[in-house]
Amino acid sequence: MVTLVLARPTLSVPTAKLDRVITGEIKSQVDKVWNTFWTGGISNPIEIIEQVTYLLFLKRLDEAQTRAEKQAVRTGVPAKNLPFPLGNDHLGRPWSDLRWKNFQDMSKDEMFKLFSERMFTFLREELASSATGNRATGEASSYAKHLEGARFTIPTANVLGTVVDIISAMDMSGKDTKGDLYEYMLSKLSTAGTNGQFRTPRHIIDLMVKMQAPQPMEEICDPASGTCGFLVQASEYLRESNETLLTNAETARFFHNEQFHAFDFDNTMLRIGAMNLLQHGVENPEVTYRDSLANLHGEEEEKYSLILANPPFAGSLDYDNVAKDLLSIVKTKKTELLFLALFLRLLKPGGRAAVIVPDGVLFGSTNAHKELRKLIVDGHRLDAVVKLPSGVFKPYAGVSTAILFFTKTNAGG
Repeated sequence: MVTLVLARPTLSVPTAKLDRVITGEIKSQVDKVWNTFWTGGISNPIEIIEQVTYLLFLKRLDEAQTRAEKQAVRTGVPAKNLPFPLGNDHLGRPWSDLRWKNFQDMSKDEMFKLFSERMFTFLREELASSATGNRATGEASSYAKHLEGARFTIPTANVLGTVVDIISAMDMSGKDTKGDLYEYMLSKLSTAGTNGQFRTPRHIIDLMVKMQAPQPMEEICDPASGTCGFLVQASEYLRESNETLLTNAETARFFHNEQFHAFDFDNTMLRIGAMNLLQHGVENPEVTYRDSLANLHGEEEEKYSLILANPPFAGSLDYDNVAKDLLSIVKTKKTELLFLALFLRLLKPGGRAAVIVPDGVLFGSTNAHKELRKLIVDGHRLDAVVKLPSGVFKPYAGVSTAILFFTKTNAGG
């Protein structure tokens, strides 16, 4: 049972897209990909998702170039900034070999050789170096900057060829198909829990997003972003709740380039999170490598209108590893308290937060716990405390949790 301690007004929102069920066909195709990796010797779900992410990215780049080429034919204006350059590389090998439409027809051995020798050099060096816009498309740039540590770990030509065949056969013409595909793939993390990685349950994210009701032109941040599930759901809510969001030039530009901000210090999760947003139609989100508790936050102070987060809350840090501006709010080594101090610093006056915290934040008896509760209740406005069932994160975390909804006012409330 979920208990609402304090309640906000009931929100009536469109639910058609938020509650959409992922189709059996997509599940079947993703399961085939998953089984191919497992039988090929890769059982780490993070690694599987990362390798499939690279393939989906290459397919997306090829689709972007095809659209640009068709537009050039229609308009008579040569296409510029193509992901795959015309001509050959410095060894005389055609760049076009790297396009999905071409390598998908190679033999499995030829394809594996191409990936082993050229593809990841292209991903790391060519795209990452041009992510500022010299050559990569806007779709590429937000993801390309995270490719520095990309590695090709698919073990055999047979596994690569089989997975490419499955992805090629997927019908991705539907408006929501790519996002659904990635959503189902990420759901595998919730059953795996490998390396301590697990996702916030979808229905919990839905609750938090709907209660905070993101609005156009609001900058939204998740400082412990992981797979960017909160930002993806916020983007879905915004599109579903605002018919003119993407037809109005100003709100569309803001949505694609300035609305969504994600921080994490795991490069693999940054790559997965950036692709998750791209697959859900956010073209150029800010997905940034950052230890949110260690860095000073002067540039981001009072920048964001909404924070949605489920930060890590198992452990303590040394004072030397904590940003001094956070210690000035609450002197503690507890990560859950430091993250709340961070959220207060990042929010602009009137900004809102929905964050998952352990019960210790509500009932802890240390001076730091008491100070932080007093700060939120007396210095700002506590809107609601939603107590979650104790097993919501089992088997990966058994701690009892709640969701805090609060608004930064600097004047109580």
